[in-house]
Amino acid sequence: MKKLLATVMCLIVLAGAAAPAGAQTRYGRKDVRRAAVERGQYDDDNRYRERSRSVWQKHRDKITTAGGAVGGAVLGGLLGGKKGAVIGAVTGGAGAAVYTYKVRDRSGRY
Repeated sequence: MKKLLATVMCLIVLAGAAAPAGAQTRYGRKDVRRAAVERGQYDDDNRYRERSRSVWQKHRDKITTAGGAVGGAVLGGLLGGKKGAVIGAVTGGAGAAVYTYKVRDRSGRY
């Protein structure tokens, strides 16, 4: 029963991690300034105006890394108790950090 529960939990975490990746699309950036003017990022004096960013946009890397650590801790806790939770948190956080800071494409989607 414990293995079945751990397997289901793994699949749920994997599905949750794969959902945002499936929604991403690739757009060519043709005229960035014209698009910025249409979005209202330039004021009347033609100076660039900073848009206010959301919490996700400001802290995306930290949230992604923390999510990996939490997922690893939950999974490790199910499989190995307290010691497994600690090992899972370290492993999950490290994996998420490697993905966030080294693997993920940084082409400015947000």
